[in-house]
Amino acid sequence: MKRLLLCVITAAGLAVLGGEANARSAYDGSWDLVFVTQSGGCDPSYNFTVNISNGIVSHPNLVKFRGYVARSGAVRASVTVHDKHAGGSGRLSGNSGRGTWRGYSGNERCAGYWSARRS
Repeated sequence: MKRLLLCVITAAGLAVLGGEANARSAYDGSWDLVFVTQSGGCDPSYNFTVNISNGIVSHPNLVKFRGYVARSGAVRASVTVHDKHAGGSGRLSGNSGRGTWRGYSGNERCAGYWSARRS
């Protein structure tokens, strides 16, 4: 259950909803993410990799996932897997980024921050 929440939280941290996806985004490529839980009963930290292509953030194992990177580098995402949901936002700049996330699994609430590095 916590593994599934990991996927949900991770994906949420790096996807973007605030702007329209741009072809050949400056942020395209593979990104390594670290998610740190600051509150709630989730694991203390998670490591994860996502891909950005044409400004769209994706991960091969997540079905209900929505995320885009705006031209400005602003990121926002959300993902739902069964009774688990997470959402996050932040900013990419050059080869790194950071932001915050919030999520839930059933009645358990979690929140924290994420950081990213281009792979």
